[in-house]
Amino acid sequence: MAASRTTPQNYTESGIVLSMTIREQLWEVALDQYGFVTSADAARLGIPEGELPKLAARRKLVRATQGVYRFPEFATNPNDQFMEAVLWTRDPLAVLSHETALDVYELSDVNPNVIHVTIPKRKNPIRRTDMPEEFVIHYEDLEPGQRSWWEQIPTVTPATAIDQTIKTTARPDLVRQAIDQARARGLINKTTAVRQRKALKEAFS
Repeated sequence: MAASRTTPQNYTESGIVLSMTIREQLWEVALDQYGFVTSADAARLGIPEGELPKLAARRKLVRATQGVYRFPEFATNPNDQFMEAVLWTRDPLAVLSHETALDVYELSDVNPNVIHVTIPKRKNPIRRTDMPEEFVIHYEDLEPGQRSWWEQIPTVTPATAIDQTIKTTARPDLVRQAIDQARARGLINKTTAVRQRKALKEAFS
């Protein structure tokens, strides 16, 4: 990460002590989220609703999407889009998944033009007018062992990413490549590789 853990200088108008305190609290959260903070983060910190838009209006935060903001002093990072996609869901269990996970783990040449994110099953799917076209949301209840991290971003494990992609892909050759790469790098064991190759063959037989 490009930013240090030094609290940023706050240039809000004199006398707004509350905003300074809020910004410092949010900064601590943003350090682990590529400079992003969300309305859900603010709520967990007990910060009154509406304070993030106020900070954005004073240019102390930049609005990324609805409910997601970013500290402007954070250096941009090629992975920003992935963190933003996970945070956009507002679900604490959201993870990068499917072809996106295969891509970030560099397991195959999938090169997806969308970002796949998985969240737990729910009664009503996410329906928001601000959903970026490049986000694809999947609903699946994952076990703790299926969740991992990639570059500080919640991501399914390589094995889970392969299992998911077997069910959704139109390119079995790329999944086969992912299985081979994951096995060669020790990211899945022999038993898992055999099972996945069998599942892939059955899916496209």
